[in-house]
Amino acid sequence: MNNFPKIIISGGGTGGHIFPAIAIANALKSILPNCEILFVGAVGRMEMEKVPAAGYKIVGLNISGIQRGSILKNLGLPFKVISGVRKAMKLISDFKPDAVVGVGGYASGPLLYAASLKKIPYLIQEQNSYAGITNKMLGKNAAKICVAFDGMESFFPADKILKTGNPVRTNIVDIEGKHHAGAELLKLDPLKKTVLITGGSLGAGTLNKSIEKHLSEIIAKDVQIVWQTGKFYYKGVIERLGLDYHPNVCILEFLNKMDLAYAAADLIISRAGAGTIAELCLIKKPVILVPSPNVAEDHQTKNAMALVKNDAAILITDRSAEDTLVAEALKLLENTTRCKSLSENIGKMALRDADIIIAEEVLKLVNKG
Repeated sequence: MNNFPKIIISGGGTGGHIFPAIAIANALKSILPNCEILFVGAVGRMEMEKVPAAGYKIVGLNISGIQRGSILKNLGLPFKVISGVRKAMKLISDFKPDAVVGVGGYASGPLLYAASLKKIPYLIQEQNSYAGITNKMLGKNAAKICVAFDGMESFFPADKILKTGNPVRTNIVDIEGKHHAGAELLKLDPLKKTVLITGGSLGAGTLNKSIEKHLSEIIAKDVQIVWQTGKFYYKGVIERLGLDYHPNVCILEFLNKMDLAYAAADLIISRAGAGTIAELCLIKKPVILVPSPNVAEDHQTKNAMALVKNDAAILITDRSAEDTLVAEALKLLENTTRCKSLSENIGKMALRDADIIIAEEVLKLVNKG
């Protein structure tokens, strides 16, 4: 193996892609501190901010995905793809990577395609239980495909698949013994039942509407909520309810101490992104998943169903959430036996050390080269 291997990690677009990518980079550095890592993302997407904040260099491609419901906005897409591939080819020629990793997101496709043309070995980290079109196409020439769910042979060559799970931020899932600290930080009573509602950093409109509509019922049951609205919705919620709506209601735009929020919660209501599910399996708390309908191939529903079929989570559809979500949550909180069963079953699905396992696979590719 080269003592100073060079590795490109491509992809991003959402925290669900970026944080696992950074986790893989950190694992590579922990195993081989002298390795050189370059990230490739999409111009204007959150990776261009988050990756440098984590201490890594990133280059942006001017690439975007298909815009649903707008033919005009998609007219320039083929030209962006061609331009993206050309820039990716030049990046590979200049950086000379020994291996490339794709984690999904707009930039991943052009970079992995360019790597295949340049005969650079590449690894795909497929986070979802249902692979997208781009990864399915690129999987044919991948050296290794690391997955988080069973049954991925229907999308990729079976001999290339390795079930590793999705990398998670280890500080996020370290919740042991933090229940009281979490309650104290959020100004909650540690002895009262608490529900955490999180729609991710941007927020989820359906979750916010569902909670706001039924706040009186939550308060009537003397249940506490940690309500992370997301930055798109926070201002509106605060304008309607005020900062101090009720002692049992903690409204936040973003959770900087996610581990403490997880630790304080008795029940978690969440979207069903692959990265979030990986965290929830390690946290081992009862979960209600409300998959987002606004994602390619409806993969969040498929992610959620992978848990539901193992009796490891409850699924509420997006269209029914406004009417049924809060009632289901309050009913579940009162059923301690059901909560215990869900906690035990979701814990059985946890896959640990995915970042280290994937990093080791990447370095194997370098060694083969």
